[in-house]
Amino acid sequence: MRIFHIATRADWTAAQESGAYTTSTVDRSLAEEGFVHASRADQWEGVLATFYADVAEPLVLLEIETDLLGVPVVEEPPAPGVTETFPHVYGAIAPSAVVAVTPL
Repeated sequence: MRIFHIATRADWTAAQESGAYTTSTVDRSLAEEGFVHASRADQWEGVLATFYADVAEPLVLLEIETDLLGVPVVEEPPAPGVTETFPHVYGAIAPSAVVAVTPL
């Protein structure tokens, strides 16, 4: 299955150098959040508009193949009381699991 994650270009470049992507969302790390926020194909544009509209640095869209991750992906609501679910990646994302990178 393919899922998507919006990243800063700087965070993606650092992940390629270190071998692990560990940014959960804007200004939050995997260690702080417990998972990496992701979205399905029909969700990422809404996430971009809602959470990244004020981000001034260059962004990229990571397309991730879940079969290549090696860590759990769980569909969950992002907060209590929210019914829509999103894929949450419970571990670092290996750059080799990212099959496409699109500048936003």
